[in-house]
Amino acid sequence: MENKKEFRTWLDDMQLSHPLVIAGPCSAETEAQVLQIAHQLKDTDATVFRAGIWKPRTRPGNFEGVGTVGLQWLQKAKQETGMQIATEVANSNHVEAALKHDVDILWLGARTTVSPFIVQEIAEALKGTDKIVLIKNPINPDLPLWLGAVERLYTSNISKLGVIHRGFSTYEKSKYRNNPEWQIPIDLKNHFPDLPLLCDPSHIGGRRNLIFDICQTALDLNFDGFMVETHFDPDNAWSDAKQQITPDVLVQMMIDLKVRKKQAASEDYLFELHKLRANIDVLDDKLLGMLGKRMQVADSIGQLKKENNVSILQTNRWNEILGKMILQGEEKGLSEEFILKIYKAIHQESINHQKKVINKN
Repeated sequence: MENKKEFRTWLDDMQLSHPLVIAGPCSAETEAQVLQIAHQLKDTDATVFRAGIWKPRTRPGNFEGVGTVGLQWLQKAKQETGMQIATEVANSNHVEAALKHDVDILWLGARTTVSPFIVQEIAEALKGTDKIVLIKNPINPDLPLWLGAVERLYTSNISKLGVIHRGFSTYEKSKYRNNPEWQIPIDLKNHFPDLPLLCDPSHIGGRRNLIFDICQTALDLNFDGFMVETHFDPDNAWSDAKQQITPDVLVQMMIDLKVRKKQAASEDYLFELHKLRANIDVLDDKLLGMLGKRMQVADSIGQLKKENNVSILQTNRWNEILGKMILQGEEKGLSEEFILKIYKAIHQESINHQKKVINKN
């Protein structure tokens, strides 16, 4: 993909003195609700007012959005407040209706991004428009699928693109509704350095008390802004009540968040940073050396199991290692989540080594 710097143009054109904030309710419920929230957000850092119009839920029977009539409410909010408006689209009919009602920003949800067919359909429907299009990550941690959605839209001559990190589904125990897996959006930025990257802390956290910390982490990782679900009465919202905050909380959050400099220029800083990074390089070399030695032992264990016709996986031993490492990790300031990820990866590599030894003729 060429001309990647076009990506950031629309964000630069906004000339914001703070991170971009897109805020509003998870769902448009009534005209009065939409207008009340929009007016409460008008004089905050929120530049764009968002509301879900079509809300297909994971399981049927829940509130699934008011439909096209909600676009008229968004238009009215735009006229009365001067804010730009945004909504999610999931097919070409949604795109047609949103364009007809002059929606400024359209975004593709996580369930849409997983389907190249639907992404292509939306890309075709958007040809010839200059709307800003944001792409949420797919439900599962699949970077190529996310990149593919960006590329499909770009090749349809839609250059005003951005992405939204909303976390990834997992069966594993976590304090988050959707695990952040921060490395994945970082990897995406390595592919497209100038692509605006926003964070959706509402869907990552699933609970309003996690939103501030998620936003601060996003800022520390050089994200360009947030999409935050905001409601004047979150507890009684018709969808996703637990993860919405009030406009007043949003205002205070933007005051409290710290926007870091991307780089410091002082010689003392650069000297100390170079020293610390040199230490990291030494420790990384040691880590790889130890992991290599560990796998050599795994090879020997594989040979012993082969000679005695013993299966590779020994569940009791694995659970024993995992429990011990979690406890030792806590003593060293390492989270259980981190230890689980590291040791599951080590265990899988050990299995691969043993399998190779056992299957060798």
